[in-house]
Amino acid sequence: MTGSMPSCAVVMVNYRTPDESIACIRSLVAERENVPDLTVTLVDNASGDGSPDILALALSDLIADGFVTLLPLALNGGFGWANNQAILRLLATDARPDFVMVLNPDCIIEPGAIRALIDDMRDHPHGGACGSLLLNPDGGKAGSAFRDHSIATEFVRGTRSHRIGRMLGLRPIFVDTDEPADVAWVAGAACLFRTAALEQAGLFDDGFFLYFEEVELLHRLRQHGWSVRYVPTSRVMHIGGVSTGVRSGDGPSAKALPRYWFESRRRYLARTSGAGTLFTANIAWLVGDLIARVTSFLPPSRRRSFSGRGDRAQLLASGLTPRPQDAVDAIARVGDAPGAPPRWQSFKA
Repeated sequence: MTGSMPSCAVVMVNYRTPDESIACIRSLVAERENVPDLTVTLVDNASGDGSPDILALALSDLIADGFVTLLPLALNGGFGWANNQAILRLLATDARPDFVMVLNPDCIIEPGAIRALIDDMRDHPHGGACGSLLLNPDGGKAGSAFRDHSIATEFVRGTRSHRIGRMLGLRPIFVDTDEPADVAWVAGAACLFRTAALEQAGLFDDGFFLYFEEVELLHRLRQHGWSVRYVPTSRVMHIGGVSTGVRSGDGPSAKALPRYWFESRRRYLARTSGAGTLFTANIAWLVGDLIARVTSFLPPSRRRSFSGRGDRAQLLASGLTPRPQDAVDAIARVGDAPGAPPRWQSFKA
C-alpha cells in the first residue's frame, strides 16, 4: 500500500439499470473526501438497451476527470465474469489498487461506508474481504453476513420457515450483530476485496452465470488463510433484484427461482462440500419442502402461504448430484488476458 490512505477501485456491473447505476455512482463522489485515491469502473454487461450511451452522457463530467471509466462489453457473461473483465484490467496496470470493491448498481452508500471497510482491513491484515451492512429502502436490515451453508440450513430453506429452524435449535444462516466480526461470507452487493488476497486465491469462477459466485470466492479466500469480515459501521442501502427480477421472500404471488439459481447452488455445494453433502443437502431441502406442503393444508388459523412447486421442479431439474461441468476449474487468475468467453457458456453446449 502506498501513501497514508490505500487506493480503492470500485467495480460496478450495469445490466439494464442505467438510472440506478447513475444514482449509485453519484453517491460515491463524496467518498473521495474519505478515500482520495478512489476510482470507479462501470461495466455494461451487454444490456442492449442503450445503457452505454445513457451512462456516458449522464456521467460525462466524472468520466472526464478520471473518476469513472466506462467499460461496455459485447457479451452478457454473467456477474462474476463481468466483474473479472474490469478487475483483470485494473490489476494489469502498474498502479494496481490496494483494494477492489464490488458494488451493485442498486445501492446507495452512506458517507464513510468505503472508508469504514478499508479501515477494518487495515486493522485486520489477514482480512481478505469485508462486507457492508445492507439496508432495505425502508431502513430495515437486509441479509448481509452469513454462516456457512449446511445440510441444516438447506432443510430450513426448504420449509420456508425460520420458525421451524428455531424450534429445532438450529442457528440461522444469517449473522445479526452490530459489531464487526469474522463470518463465513458476506453479500456480494457491497464487498471489498484485498488485492493481495485475489492475487493468491484467484478472482471469480466464471463457471457461475449468476448467484453463489461471491460465496464461492469468499470460501476460497478462507481456504487460503484469509478471513472474511462483516463491518456493520459501513452502511449501504440496497434495493435488490433490480437487474434480475428474482424475488426476495415467499408467498402466494412469489415466482419460482430461475433455473440458473439452482445450477449455481449445485455448483457451489459440489465444489466446496462434495457430492455427498450436495446430495444430502438436496434431500434435506426436499424434506423441508414436503413439510411446507403439508402445513399448507392445516386449518386457516395455522396455515402458512406456500408457493414452492416451481422451486421444487427447478431443484430436481438442476440435479441432485454434481454434473460433469461442476468439476471444471473456471477460476480467473490475475495475469489472465481479459476477453475470453465465460466457461458457463461451454457447459450449455
